[in-house]
Amino acid sequence: MSDRKGPVLIDLDESAPGQTPSEAPPVPDPESPGPRGEAMTTVAALTSRRSSRLARWFWALLGMLVGTLVSIAAWRFVTDLVASVPWLGWAVTALMALFALVVVMIVVKEIAVISRLKRVDALHRAADAALAGEDLKAARAVTRDLAALYKGRDDTRWGRERLREREAEVFDASGLLGVAETELLAPLDAAARREVEAAARQVAAVTALVPLALADVVAALSANVRMIRRIAEIYGGRSGTLGSWRLLRAVMSHLVATGAVAVADDMLEPVLGGGILAKLSRRFGEGLMNGALTARVGVAAIEVCRPLPFARRKRPSVREIIRTSLSGLVQTSGK
Repeated sequence: MSDRKGPVLIDLDESAPGQTPSEAPPVPDPESPGPRGEAMTTVAALTSRRSSRLARWFWALLGMLVGTLVSIAAWRFVTDLVASVPWLGWAVTALMALFALVVVMIVVKEIAVISRLKRVDALHRAADAALAGEDLKAARAVTRDLAALYKGRDDTRWGRERLREREAEVFDASGLLGVAETELLAPLDAAARREVEAAARQVAAVTALVPLALADVVAALSANVRMIRRIAEIYGGRSGTLGSWRLLRAVMSHLVATGAVAVADDMLEPVLGGGILAKLSRRFGEGLMNGALTARVGVAAIEVCRPLPFARRKRPSVREIIRTSLSGLVQTSGK
């Protein structure tokens, strides 16, 4: 072995990346944390937080007290107006009666919506029990209830006819529910996935472009509520305002409990390309994180709102949804 002194020269491959300063990746700044999806994290924290019993009693009593005082004030105002100007007083009375009628109709609608959501949830639990016990009789009851749930919907007519034709040929619970999944729920799954992709793209774009601190949280919250409402409607839930809020709380509580809200860079790197977040601005990286979290919320909402569990059909992949909905945003930003 020769004893050389002096510098050692190593030939580098000309095609190696990062050969020039312009091609080298940026040096990460340890004092500047990466994007964490703060808007969606805030939405999850707000919607999954359970209020104490004392707080619930406080707001319930406050609502009853304010409602009583407003009703008494309105009654006195109307009676005084009838005594002084009869025709105007009766006109105001008619308007208040119409308003009360509309309020009653809204309450009845919300009760019907919550009842329908409970029906879908009961159908899901019955299907789980039928699959666990391989109970063919219970599975046939589930398919009958499923066909009744979608009765009158034109977009499920072909699936209901196919299910009715094939259910007599299947003699095991898992096979029968698999036929129901394939024939009846497949187009609904595709429609729900499109809703999730659109919501993830919207949240990513809005939170990346809106510089205000609370505007991105409001945009993410409204987009997620709208997405969950549409998913519930696709699967037959017909979610109203209170129903959508209940579903959002249920989905977010599940994600927080399982730790699925904590999204990291390694979730997006395999989908969008290695080092992609380091090449983007921090604001755009936050948008991508919020979009990825919205995709997770959407997949959880599909599982909650779907009347049957995923048995034969594959559960939607969060990574595939992210690749479909967010890749175009990255390519556009790179031009």
